[in-house]
Amino acid sequence: MRTLEQWFEEYAVSHQNPKNKAIHYICVPAIYFSIVGLLMSIPSGIIANTLQLNVRIIENWAVVVLLFVLVFYVRLSIAMAFKIAIFSAICLIINYYIAQVAPLWIVSIAIFAVAWIGQFYGHNIEGKKPSFLKDIQFLMIGPAWVVDNLFSRK
Repeated sequence: MRTLEQWFEEYAVSHQNPKNKAIHYICVPAIYFSIVGLLMSIPSGIIANTLQLNVRIIENWAVVVLLFVLVFYVRLSIAMAFKIAIFSAICLIINYYIAQVAPLWIVSIAIFAVAWIGQFYGHNIEGKKPSFLKDIQFLMIGPAWVVDNLFSRK
C-alpha cells in the first residue's frame, strides 16, 4: 500500500498550475460536501429505527459511509483521518441546516454539478487528465491533498 506522501506526490503531478490548484481548493471540498448532502438525502428510517437516538444529524447514510471513508484515511494517516473527520462533521452540520430550509438533494446536485464543471475546467487549464482516471482511489486522495495543502505548515 502506498503512503499518504506517495499518493500526494502522484496526485500533485496533474495539479501544478496555480489556477487549477485554486479551482481544486474550492471544488474538491464542494464535491465532498455535496456527496455528504446527497447521502443525507437518502431516506434513513432503517438507521433511525435501529439506533433510536432521535438525532437526525447522525442517523443517516452519510454517517454510515463516512465511517468507512475514515477507515481509508486511518490506514494512511491518523492525523489526516482526524482532519477529514472534522471536515466531515462540518459538512454534516451545514447540510443538516440546509435541509431545514431547502430540499437538500437539489442543493447537493447543483453544487456537485457546478463543482465538477470547475474541476474539468481546471484540468483543461492544466492540460492533464484528472488523476482519478488513472486510479479511482484518487477521488479519496483529493480531499486529503486539499486539506494538506491548505492547512499544513509546509
